[in-house]
Amino acid sequence: MKVTLDHTQLEAANITTFWFKPEKTIDYTAGQFIELTLKHEHPDDRGQKRWFTLSSAPGQPLVSITTKLSDPGSSFKQALRKLLPGDSLVMSEAMGDFVLPKFINQPLIMVAGGIGITPFHSIFEWLAEHQERRAIRFIYGVKNEDEIIFQDTLHRAGIHATMIVSQPSETWGGERGDLSAKIILGLTEITDDTLIYLAGPEPMVEHLEKDLKNSGIKQHQLVTDHFPGYPAF
Repeated sequence: MKVTLDHTQLEAANITTFWFKPEKTIDYTAGQFIELTLKHEHPDDRGQKRWFTLSSAPGQPLVSITTKLSDPGSSFKQALRKLLPGDSLVMSEAMGDFVLPKFINQPLIMVAGGIGITPFHSIFEWLAEHQERRAIRFIYGVKNEDEIIFQDTLHRAGIHATMIVSQPSETWGGERGDLSAKIILGLTEITDDTLIYLAGPEPMVEHLEKDLKNSGIKQHQLVTDHFPGYPAF
C-alpha cells in the first residue's frame, strides 16, 4: 500500500516520529509492526526495506513510526530523514502478536528498552482513547534521561512508569542502572497469570529473556519484540 508523508515530529534530539497518510484505511491492532519499502539511490547492504512498529493507535487517520536517527546512519535512515511532506513510499499490512491479551484483568509487566517503547506507545494510546484501564506495571529503561519520550501518553493512559537510566546525568534523581530480571521481578508480585512483555534492542531482549527464565519465569509468560540493528545500552 502507498503511504504519503504528512509531517514529522521531533520527540528527542535523536528520535523522530514520521506521520503517514495511507491511501486506504489500515486495519491493525495496537502493538503490531509493518514493513516499509523506501527506494533510494545507492542502498547499503541492509537494502531498501525495514521493519517498524507502528507507534500510532488504531483508528487514527494517520499512521506513524518512531525511530532513532543517528549520524551518519544507514542509507535507509538517511533517505527517511530526507523525506518531505507529500513524498510516498510503500507500507505492508500490519502483523505480529505483541498485543494486549483478551482478558482485561490479566496482570501485565511491560518492559521497554530505549526505542522499544514504540509498541507500548501504540498500546497506551489505544487504552487512553478507549478509556480502558489494565493492570499494567511499566518499566522504561533508557541510556540517558534525554531519551525519555511519550510521557504525555503515559499520563493520559494512567500508566505509572518506573524510569531506569543506565548513564544518567548528575542531576537525575530517579532509578539508575541496567534493566535486569532482578529489577523487573523486584518491582511487583509475579503470579502464574502474569505476562511479561519485553521490547527493545535485540541483545537486550535476548539477555532479559534468558535472565528471567533463569529466575523461574516460564516461556508462556514472556511476550517479546526484538528490534534488530540497535546495540544494547
